[in-house]
Parts: sequence; structure tokens; C-alpha cells
Amino acid sequence: MSFPARAQGAPPAKKSLGQHFLRREEICARIAALLLPGPDDRILEIGPGPGALTRALEALPHSRLLLLEKDRHWARERGRLAGPRTQAVLMDALCFDWRRMQPDQPWKIVGNLPYNVASPLIWDIVSRAAGLSRAVFMVQKEVGQRLAAAPGNGQYGALSVWVQSHARPHLEFVVGPGAFQPPPRVDSAVLSFDPLPLAQRPAHPEALARLLRICFQQRRKQLGGIFRRAGLPVLETGLKDMGLDPSLRPESLCIRDFQRLASFLAQTLTSFPKRG
Repeated sequence: MSFPARAQGAPPAKKSLGQHFLRREEICARIAALLLPGPDDRILEIGPGPGALTRALEALPHSRLLLLEKDRHWARERGRLAGPRTQAVLMDALCFDWRRMQPDQPWKIVGNLPYNVASPLIWDIVSRAAGLSRAVFMVQKEVGQRLAAAPGNGQYGALSVWVQSHARPHLEFVVGPGAFQPPPRVDSAVLSFDPLPLAQRPAHPEALARLLRICFQQRRKQLGGIFRRAGLPVLETGLKDMGLDPSLRPESLCIRDFQRLASFLAQTLTSFPKRG
């Protein structure tokens, strides 16, 4: 499928913002459909740019569509061309307070995320937006593989554990560079995310985040040695109490192991209060 020429007066994609605009309508339709939109749904799109995905979303049932766009030109264009239930806001999604999304007013979130901000954005959204009911994101394929990776997989890391502690990611399909303008140098992946019930999420998220940083900065090392070098030899005791061998490497622990170890850390170090 050929792409339309760039609209007169429209600026080129900005490398500084990681812009690769999705143009193929059939892919936009697949992404929008993965949100499972209904007539009462509030939908937030991150980085709409020229609006190919926005138009697909506007064509499906929804009650409100909010667009967060960092690029001043595209925020103005999306506001000018907005449908009756669409609102465009000039804002960097990294600065949005996702805690504003509460369960009494749930939202669905979607976006073709810039490669350079996808990981921190998803990290924050799944853990802070208590009112998230579903999300669909396009990311770099390698990031998508990390998000969905299981223990023992070479892609499994801090991002995998954190996101899967808050949601269930599903890698839906892969998109080649030719679907974008300008084309990136790598494949992309579309993933859906189903949030876990709040009661099933980490009881000690601060401790878990610290634990993941400590473990996966030295992922090739044994856990016992990692904890001693971090000045937390007490965690070796935690491993043994859980029936885990301190000679294991971080990628060997499952999501539940990390959460139990984070709870042990929080109960040992009073600087990590319990959630709520």
C-alpha cells in the first residue's frame, strides 16, 4: 500500500521525539479493535501525530477520546480536526499524572509509543493508573518481547517483572518498518494489557522496584553475591526462607518469588511502607 504525500505545511517527523508515524489504515483498525471499545468507554491516545489511529478510534464506539500530544503542531491539528467527542491536549505523556485515573472512572489507553519513552511510560501507567481497564501499545519489537517474557528467557528482566506484577501483557502481532513514515530500522510489536485486580498487585511496590534495580543491574551474577555487594546480606536469609538457592541468577526467579522477596525486604527495612 502506498502512503499519501505529506500534507502541505506539515513538518517532517522529529528524531528528537522518536516520531515514526503509523500510516496503514488496516493496522490502525486492528489496534483500535484490540481495545474492545464500547459505547461508554473513555479512551486516551498517546502521541496521535497525523491522526491515523485517531480516525480509527473515532469510528468505533466510545463516549470520550482524549489525545495527549507533545508536538505543538500535531496537537493543534488534532484539535482542529477533532470529532465531537474528541479533545486534544498539548502534553508530554511522561508528565501526565496517571494516578488521576481511578476505578470509579475507568479508562482505556492506546498509542504508537515512541521507542525512546515506551518502557518508562508503560512502567508508570500499569502501576499508577488504578482506573486502567485495558491498554494496547505499539512498541519496538525487542521491548515487546521483554514485556511478555517469562522466567528463564534471555529477554526477562526488571521491566518484565514489574509490568507482569500489575498486568497481563499479550503480544498480539508484529509490524514491519514499511508501515511507518519514516520507516524505523527495526520491527515493532503490538501488545494488549489486561490489568490485574488491585488486590493481586504488589503489597510493597517501592521495595519491589528497588529489588529489581539491584538484581537486574547484575543479571549474570548469583543472587547471594548481588545482595552482599548491595549491602543487603539479609536478603540471602529471605531466599533461604523461601526455599531458593542463593546461587540462582535473577532470571530464574518467577514474578511471585520477586514479590515475596520484596515483602521480606519491606518488613526488614522500615523505609518501605506497605501499600495503602
